[in-house]
Amino acid sequence: MVVSSSALKATLSVVALCIAAYILAPPLYWHITEALVASSAVATCPPCICDCSSQSILSMPLGLNNFTSTDCVKRDPEVSEEMEKNFTDLLSEELKLREAEASENQRRADTALLEAKKMASQYQKEADKCNSGMETCEEAREKAEATLVAQQRLTTMWELRARQRGWKEGIVKSHSQS
Repeated sequence: MVVSSSALKATLSVVALCIAAYILAPPLYWHITEALVASSAVATCPPCICDCSSQSILSMPLGLNNFTSTDCVKRDPEVSEEMEKNFTDLLSEELKLREAEASENQRRADTALLEAKKMASQYQKEADKCNSGMETCEEAREKAEATLVAQQRLTTMWELRARQRGWKEGIVKSHSQS
């Protein structure tokens, strides 16, 4: 089967167009859809005539920046100052509360540390007493052992002398008989 070069070029061109359409079609579709939605939204939404400063919106705490275009038109500088002052007061109050909470946590931690040190000191004293008692007992045992060894030597020596003089085990002579 022989394929001409012009047929091969045509086939490759069709494949290239299909790949290009496959890659470019989804983004084009989304851009066209967004443009249609935006143009329909512009047609239904009245133009905004409000000139709100972005600083006042950014200075509002999260959750409190629920402005509408009518709120922006009715903006009163005195009310805005009062709102900012109240917001500052709320922030300083929250900081004071957090500082008090941190101080209380620090106090509790210091108290717990002090208690732990007291307990450790008490346990150390008990351990020292125990060690002292053990040393005393060990010394007494060593003395008793030395005394026992000395008594065994003395007993062996007296027994040896007695045997040299005719003493036999099991025979007891009394003074009155001799």
